[in-house]
Amino acid sequence: MTRSVYRALLASTFLVAAASVTHAASAPKIDGDDIGGVVTSANGPEAGVWVIAETQDLETQFIRIVVTDDEGRYVVPDLPKANYKVWVRGYGLVDSDTVESAPGKTVNLKAVVAPTEQAAAEVYPAQYWYSLVKPPAESDFPGTGPSGNGISPGMPTQQHWLHHMQENCMFCHQMGTKSTRMSPDIGSSIEAWDQRIQKARGEGDITINNEGQALATTMNNNMTRFGRQRGLQVYADWSDRINAGAVPEAPPRPSGIERNVVVTVRDYAEGRFTHDMVASDRRDPTVNANGPLYGLGMLAGYLDILDPVANTTRSIPIPGVDPVTPHDESARIHHNEMDEKGRVWMATVNRSGKMPEFCSDPNNPYAKYFPQTGKTAQPFPMYDPATDKVEVFQLCSGGNHASFTADEDSTVFLSSDTRVVSWFKTKVWDETGSVEKAHGWCPMVLDTNGDGKITPNREEWNPNIEEIDPAKDTQFTGFLYGINASLDGVAWAANYIPYVPSRIVRTDPGSNPPETCKTEIYEPPLVDGKYLAYGVRGIEVDKNGVAWAAFSSGHVGKFDRSKCTTVNGPEATGQHCKEGWEVYRVPGPTFTDTDVTPNFVYGGNTDFTNSMGLGENTIFFPGTNSDSILAMPEAKGEFLEFRVAYPQGFYTRDMHFRVDDPNTGWKGRAIHATYSMPNMWHTEEGEGAYSKVASFQIRPNPLAH
Repeated sequence: MTRSVYRALLASTFLVAAASVTHAASAPKIDGDDIGGVVTSANGPEAGVWVIAETQDLETQFIRIVVTDDEGRYVVPDLPKANYKVWVRGYGLVDSDTVESAPGKTVNLKAVVAPTEQAAAEVYPAQYWYSLVKPPAESDFPGTGPSGNGISPGMPTQQHWLHHMQENCMFCHQMGTKSTRMSPDIGSSIEAWDQRIQKARGEGDITINNEGQALATTMNNNMTRFGRQRGLQVYADWSDRINAGAVPEAPPRPSGIERNVVVTVRDYAEGRFTHDMVASDRRDPTVNANGPLYGLGMLAGYLDILDPVANTTRSIPIPGVDPVTPHDESARIHHNEMDEKGRVWMATVNRSGKMPEFCSDPNNPYAKYFPQTGKTAQPFPMYDPATDKVEVFQLCSGGNHASFTADEDSTVFLSSDTRVVSWFKTKVWDETGSVEKAHGWCPMVLDTNGDGKITPNREEWNPNIEEIDPAKDTQFTGFLYGINASLDGVAWAANYIPYVPSRIVRTDPGSNPPETCKTEIYEPPLVDGKYLAYGVRGIEVDKNGVAWAAFSSGHVGKFDRSKCTTVNGPEATGQHCKEGWEVYRVPGPTFTDTDVTPNFVYGGNTDFTNSMGLGENTIFFPGTNSDSILAMPEAKGEFLEFRVAYPQGFYTRDMHFRVDDPNTGWKGRAIHATYSMPNMWHTEEGEGAYSKVASFQIRPNPLAH
């Protein structure tokens, strides 16, 4: 779309919409705890814009956001008693003035048409701004170093460069927010970017804290990995063009079902970084109905709790085990899952304390088959709401992510190791009190000799997949990240190194582990010298056992193993089942002169029970650089996009469904997700912003109350 066409559309689109309404829209019906009305501008009724009601009167900041219907009408439902500021945000507009109001009142709002493209673009998601980056052309690769084209020799293809822009430059925050896209007024743009990445800065170039400085060290190293001067040139060019007035294409306004969403945003965690959050049991979303939401204060060792009914917060310290302490600030709790009792199980990314003796004791069947001989244990904290206490179990293996399967032992699988997939049978522990009896693991071994089983003698395994003797099985070594268990007890995990292409790893413990354990690996398809996706971060498994891979390349991959003609043998090392894959690019623009969208899909969550009303087997994904969660109704390949319009910078890694009351329709169900950013000063609120929980409800229509 040319700029002249864009300007014409900006001036006329909403006039056309207004002309199609032959009568003035009447105010919608509201209850005593709603605020409703009509949004109009100089162009008439404004459809598909956000109405935001916010208050500081409660114990935690409270924001509720809805979208207008075809006639510009809105209803902000079920508001706690308080005084609210109500205002309008939308594409093609600038933010309106706030109006003071309270529940039970009708408030007609005046939207303001943006006077320029630049003014309109201020509220576009970061993804749209980041799309203006011009990466080096495919023909510039492989990199030839500082004496050649300036690109690092470690960048063999453009896909490696793009992956670095997405995975590593967006690992902690969005790219394209106002604080990241503009160059501060310090010398040339190259000099400004060189300084920016060496210091942790927020709005106004204020150094934040030691935590921010550690993040700046990571950013500085990441720029060097591009080939420092070439990387600085690319980002400086991006900022220079934006400073000169360049704007991205306009996002579409919410339409159809996207207008039915109600988003509630609350502060919690005393400003701490919360990596993940859990609301219920993924197998049964009625667990913990109306209960607390549990976030993980990863860098401080706290379980941070939000009560969404009372709008209150509190925190529980994670204790240390070796030595015993009431609070272990280095606990690094990373991902949490809830069991059928409402207990919160917390995967951690650090190892501490003495490895349990049973990990290498030949009397233990798992240790006999594949001993664990590390020097430190893997802590696995569990919070029990019945006692309001945290207990920490010391395991042989485990780590950053956890996922429950639906077996009789309520088994939770764990990722993070490079050689094994491990688990903890929570009901076995409940019955016996024995960590050893509850804990088990499978070494990752591929059936490359094709006989349908794994040779038990580990001395006979091929040591890696690079050199395969087809008469032997092969040990696979690779770091496992986001894990998810199918309902029938098979574990799927992400192996994201090497980032291009990365792999998904399937481990089936079988009927008698560890002897029956088998592992398979699958890479995204390589087609005409390019991978259809890359940088897998997390795996979701739907109710049919189909795996869904979330890629940092801004893609979602559907992998149906039942379509594979080969699952074992000497060729089963990654590219042997292209027929099992379907790859979908998430919504939004692409980087300049590429077919890659500047988003970062971190994981997924399947709605097994139609708790959100979009159909069974609907899968939700986090759009980390687009202020959104994405839904694929009934896993049919089409995306819906539900945005958090305010405060911008919504960046989540995970989400959880919960049904508080199945008899109240949409009001009794929600998806809850946390702002998963260690540097909240990059959000719209800037320095001092708190961590937040965003809760999504989907109404049958935009005016339901």
